[in-house]
Amino acid sequence: MSTLNLLIAISLGYVLLLFAVAFVAERAARQGRGSWLRAPIVYTLSLSIYCTAWTFYGAVGSAARSGLEYLTIYLGPTLVMIGWWWILRKLVRIGRSQHITSIADLLSSRYGKSNLLGIGVTILAVIGTTPYIALQLQSVTLSVEVFAVGAEETGPTQPLTAFWVATGLAVFTVIFGTRNLDVNERHHGVVMAIAVEAVVKLAALLAVGIFVVWGLSGGIGQTLERIDNSDLGLWQIDGGRWVGLTMLSAAAFLCLPRMFQVLVVENDNDAQLRTAAWAFPLYLLLMSLFIVPIAVVGLDILPEGSNPDLFVLTVPLSQGRDGLALFSFLGGLSSATSMVIVAAIALSTMVSNHVVMPIWLRVRQGMASQSGDVRHVVILSRRLSIGGVVLLGYLYYALSGGGEALATIGLVSFVGLAQVLPAMLGGIFWRGATRVGALAGLTVGFAVWHFTLFLPSFGEDMIIPAKVFESGFLGLSWLKPQALFGIEGLDPLMHAVLWSLSLNTVTFFAASLLSFPSPLERLQGAQFVNVRYAPGSARSWSGGVAEAEDLMVMAQRILGATEAQELFAQEAQRQGLGGHLPDPTPDFLESLERELSGSVGAATAHAMVGQIVGGMAVSVQDLMAVADETAQMMEYSARLEAQQGELTRTARQLRQANDKLTRLSVQKDGFLSQISHELRTPMTSIRAFSEILRDNTGMSEVDQIKYASIIHDEAVRLTRLLDDLLDLSVLENGQVNLNLNDTTLAELLDRSLASAMADGSGRAMTIVRTKAREKMSLHTDADRLTQVFINLIANARKYCDADTPRLEIRVSEIQGRHVVDFVDNGSGIAPEAQDVIFEKFARVSDQKAGGAGLGLAISREIMTRLGGEITYLPGQGGAAFRVVLPRPMALAAQ
Repeated sequence: MSTLNLLIAISLGYVLLLFAVAFVAERAARQGRGSWLRAPIVYTLSLSIYCTAWTFYGAVGSAARSGLEYLTIYLGPTLVMIGWWWILRKLVRIGRSQHITSIADLLSSRYGKSNLLGIGVTILAVIGTTPYIALQLQSVTLSVEVFAVGAEETGPTQPLTAFWVATGLAVFTVIFGTRNLDVNERHHGVVMAIAVEAVVKLAALLAVGIFVVWGLSGGIGQTLERIDNSDLGLWQIDGGRWVGLTMLSAAAFLCLPRMFQVLVVENDNDAQLRTAAWAFPLYLLLMSLFIVPIAVVGLDILPEGSNPDLFVLTVPLSQGRDGLALFSFLGGLSSATSMVIVAAIALSTMVSNHVVMPIWLRVRQGMASQSGDVRHVVILSRRLSIGGVVLLGYLYYALSGGGEALATIGLVSFVGLAQVLPAMLGGIFWRGATRVGALAGLTVGFAVWHFTLFLPSFGEDMIIPAKVFESGFLGLSWLKPQALFGIEGLDPLMHAVLWSLSLNTVTFFAASLLSFPSPLERLQGAQFVNVRYAPGSARSWSGGVAEAEDLMVMAQRILGATEAQELFAQEAQRQGLGGHLPDPTPDFLESLERELSGSVGAATAHAMVGQIVGGMAVSVQDLMAVADETAQMMEYSARLEAQQGELTRTARQLRQANDKLTRLSVQKDGFLSQISHELRTPMTSIRAFSEILRDNTGMSEVDQIKYASIIHDEAVRLTRLLDDLLDLSVLENGQVNLNLNDTTLAELLDRSLASAMADGSGRAMTIVRTKAREKMSLHTDADRLTQVFINLIANARKYCDADTPRLEIRVSEIQGRHVVDFVDNGSGIAPEAQDVIFEKFARVSDQKAGGAGLGLAISREIMTRLGGEITYLPGQGGAAFRVVLPRPMALAAQ
């Protein structure tokens, strides 16, 4: 048991190493030091998840049983990387341009954002991959058993070993696979851990091979002679099966969810693909280099009946090379774990985007713009999906007992997942492909695969009665699972490949020709087929007026507050607008949908934007991409459409400016009336009580003090108003002198709160702060900046209409600048008033206002003179103001 204990200790240490690698990679990526994470060699090594435990162990077993047939599993991917490189490049470019998150998302997006198609592909992927995960658990369990002393001691522990392996893989995947919501934010930690595992499993297999060739066989010459004298040297090749297996492995390389994840989703640029085109075939060559020598030597030196799948472990152990055997075990463990981790990430994304989120959206119909945070829903669903996928693999293993059904499940899964190929290739190369065709082809292929291969793989009388194998389904001889349409004598695997893929392809093309694609399908087809030349998006939104604030709230729920605000602010700046809310133009809505699709999938993002916008129309530019024969007419129409759109936006902006001027004029009239009142009232009081004091010489001392106090208070009130007017005039004319000094943000906020809350007659208000983020040094005019903070705090206290007033002061960093947000929990400022609140004649509410409405105007001028900015932040629930500290004056945190 000492060897077994050492094995457990080394395995735990290896897992901790992987955790450390993943953590360091994630941290480097977050800090912007992760350029090496996007190196082409890292991308190439991540493709090694194709080489699972089935390949690491099973290739030797396949060579021992079937000769060189194992090479077909390596030839297929090599053919794709070298001969079909242009297909991969097109898939990668489509993935980047459309923000594709999975193979289900690819088909869903291509065929008119069809979530029904996405669900179908997701179900197929889960069913096809779950047994494959079980195979990885079995391989780890069997390899652990090899190191045990006696089978009677370890047999009962096999399910327990598989359970703990599954649990560890699920935990690792949840920690490093769901840190980012946007799938297009690459899983750098996971990818780097997989790259390390790729090196380990290659080094382990090469080490065993070198030991076998030079340590046991005496060199290359003796090894070749040994191979010639064995049955493996007869070179018996079944041409049809070889071609079928090669094409099957090529199709699986493109269609396996885990391979699509690393090939397309994790790809960052074409340079990575160019390197992988030659480096990955080289990797496969090295992996297959010593397979035959290990198989031949294992058959010679090990007892008859030994499991050839485990020769890479049992051969070193038989020679007392425990260290080499442990290294080989780590190689097999790396092969199994890397496959399970990436497969779980890919499947969880598909389940979340195409099953959970559409159900959530249907349940909360019409609520896409309400406040809340969808991020937690999506991340939780992905984490639960990871656990569910790994649990299904464990249950499949436990229920099957690790029997013969698992021995061939690798190729069975290949055939099932290859059913995606016709719809995928047809979608990226044929504009006429339709959603009906894709659904029909997948359904037929899925059904034929189930009937001819998947269910029979459990054995006769397990699921399908033996009578069906003999007489056919319902007694029809042409419906025998392994002799469909009366064609007998074919290998069961090739029989299933032939009928499932051929019927799938025929149905796909026939149904596509007989059905007519929707406008959205045609436009998406043009974008996918002509991905290099596509001028823009596949459609444009129209119909109804989108509320920019509703879009902001929805985006914040999915992307997060900071990311959404940056996206909207950048678009507003690009449109030449002030503030944080851009015009909801078709181009912006397309950009927003693409950003959301990276987090919740194309179909769900399309539905959520549609709930708010309410309509979609085909743009002239898109029609040009579809109707080449009318290109000149469309080009002329496009110019007219663009001019009309520009004129419409200009007219809208002019109307908005006119409305603003009208409101400002009204505000000015109100201001003049108010200022007259504000000036006349204290002056009248001062005059009246001065005359009383002058004319009543016999007045008592108490009355004299009373009237003198009234005169003093009114004089202070008048002075304060005149100071505000003078302050604003000085600021506007640029005559102010700044008194710059060193201070801290926390000190300024403390002073501002003390001053603004000093008036005991106002309402009590709860203040929420995160003081740890306020510990930053500033070099600015402390008095002026304090004046801005006091104005904002006093306004919140005065105007917040919540039953329990609350003000949250948030400090953050956006685009390299420190910002301070003041957000209360009231009803906020009406949208029609938001663009005038910083004008000098504007007041939020005449009913509540106690001054002349100069506070925000003065605050804006102060921030302008300081080199900063103050804006209203919409979409936060209550009134929210953002103060952007000036860049030269915001120093590093201390």
